[in-house]
Amino acid sequence: MDSRIESFLAGSVFAVAGASADRAKYGNKVLRAYQQAGRKVFGIHPRETKIEGAPSFAKLSELPEKIDGLSIVTPPAVTEKLVEEAAAAGVKRLWMQPGAESPAAIARAKELGLELISGGPCVLVALHYQER
Repeated sequence: MDSRIESFLAGSVFAVAGASADRAKYGNKVLRAYQQAGRKVFGIHPRETKIEGAPSFAKLSELPEKIDGLSIVTPPAVTEKLVEEAAAAGVKRLWMQPGAESPAAIARAKELGLELISGGPCVLVALHYQER
């Protein structure tokens, strides 16, 4: 698992699907974790255009640049759709946060040959997130 986390975090541009403007929600905390780590991050949210100062977009396909990794903090049914969107957008690395996974999403990510972190640690731990 450690090598997959290192590979994922070796990138410099990330997106958080399920980003939220609500600071109590994990989608917000994950976005802030990337910011605290000095990484460029975009939010993926159907209605928000800016979250914690980061530009946010309704879909992965709307991002203005290629991302190195996608953190997914969504209900499993949404995660399943995001796997397809990520592959179509050329995203190679996915990190399904605890609670976002489903057996179907995991299986499909593997079928598509995507690098996947699931069923393991939260990105908040890996990035040493601190509530501020």
